Amino acid sequence: MSDNMNLSGRKPEGEEGFSLNDDRRVRVLSPGALVAKRFFRNRLAVLGMIMLIVMFVFSFIGGLVSPYGQDEQFYTYEYMDKDYAGVVQNDELRYTTAEGKEFGSLLQAKLMLARNKGETSFVEKDVTYEFVAEGEEFLSITADGEPFAVASKDIVTSVGDELSFDVKFGALKACELGETSFEAEDAEYTMDEEGNILKDSEIVGFVSRFVVQPAKNGTVFPEDFKEAVALAIEEDASEFTCAAEDGTENTYKISYKPDTNSWLVKQHEETYVYDRYSKPSKTHWLGTDTNGMDMLTRLMYGGRVSLIIGFIVVIIETLIGVILGGISGYFGGWIDNLIMRIVDVFYCIPSTPLIIILGAAMDAMQIDPQIRMLYLMLILGFLGWPSIARLVRGQILSLREQEFMTATEACGISVPRRIFKHLIPNVIPQLIVTCTMSLGSTIIMEATLSFLGLGVKFPFASWGNIINDVNNAYVMTHYWFIWIPAGVCLLITVLGFNFVGDGLRDAFDPRMKR
Repeated sequence: MSDNMNLSGRKPEGEEGFSLNDDRRVRVLSPGALVAKRFFRNRLAVLGMIMLIVMFVFSFIGGLVSPYGQDEQFYTYEYMDKDYAGVVQNDELRYTTAEGKEFGSLLQAKLMLARNKGETSFVEKDVTYEFVAEGEEFLSITADGEPFAVASKDIVTSVGDELSFDVKFGALKACELGETSFEAEDAEYTMDEEGNILKDSEIVGFVSRFVVQPAKNGTVFPEDFKEAVALAIEEDASEFTCAAEDGTENTYKISYKPDTNSWLVKQHEETYVYDRYSKPSKTHWLGTDTNGMDMLTRLMYGGRVSLIIGFIVVIIETLIGVILGGISGYFGGWIDNLIMRIVDVFYCIPSTPLIIILGAAMDAMQIDPQIRMLYLMLILGFLGWPSIARLVRGQILSLREQEFMTATEACGISVPRRIFKHLIPNVIPQLIVTCTMSLGSTIIMEATLSFLGLGVKFPFASWGNIINDVNNAYVMTHYWFIWIPAGVCLLITVLGFNFVGDGLRDAFDPRMKR
């Protein structure tokens, strides 16, 4: 013993140094602490971890604090030109019948046949129909001597109360003969140059050759609408105004379609529509998409879906790969050959065409979007396990010859316990690295499938189907806030997983000096 120490093993007072039984000793780091130390010395790995933490907080916590739902739609009022009516110029005889009478297609055919033969009457079901040509394009038709119908290319449209057959007959006859007045039902009616029918200086109807039909069933035209349409066509105007029943002036646009020899009337009206492609604002920080949904909220929920799918797929791959790889590596022989041939078969399966076929089949069967996500995770996980199985098999082949495995066999430990208690834990570092790096590729695969319409479906959001909204060059160039944020989130997440994977690989390698 040194002269500087006393019998108790302590140095004299005033001298520096420590004894073996001193409380201050050299710290010995555990294997896990050494891995963590090497990991946190890697700046890229730390950066990757920060990126992943940010994306997890953004996706899982951001969706909880967002005031909107992932499928909540927003609306706004916009002035739009909507199809309102179609106008056709009549070039055929149209039939106006007396009250309670019908002049069907059979009677019309017999009338035309008799007219072509130069006859003035025909018989149908013991009823004699006579017709008189009171003009080139005007026929008056009687049935057994009673007024029955008139045939004319002109059409009488009532303004207000429906005009009687006698008034319509008189108006059509006066218009055909160029007369300016006629009598009907003991009342005097006049015709102006525009074809209006007036009674006591009040317009009760008008005569026109234009047939106006509503674009939607149930549309009721304002009183002066048809007259305004006819006037706009005659004046070759591109738009006109007409008063509605409440007195407000509505603006209409009219355009000629030469291919169908008709006119299309559109109404300029305020419409309650989706707030599509709204630019970023205080209400919607990243604007809205084509369905009027908040883009920031969709990004949050989309990140949640993409990350969950990535983790579940990797878990499925790992479970299948560890079980089959462990059995193959431990037993060897024909079991190893069988499992490895199965792995070779799975490597030969063209995964992308198979997924496309299955996606098309699910589209045809109209699978519920939530069930579709489960199928997607199962398919991706079932196709991705062979690489993990080979990794586990290779590691176990080298580990099973070690002394500690001989000791487990001598102690009588069961085979499953040897594999999953003693062999698999020694493979976990390599598994962690492989799984971490495959998370990024899985998320990319899901985004690609969703972009192609084969993955996550509306109303659920994922970063892939958000980018899929950019379905044409105009949207891509004018609405950057739709696809760039989703692409940035995808880039940050995949880079984060790759940086962390590289850092773990280096940290688990005992030869690394960093």
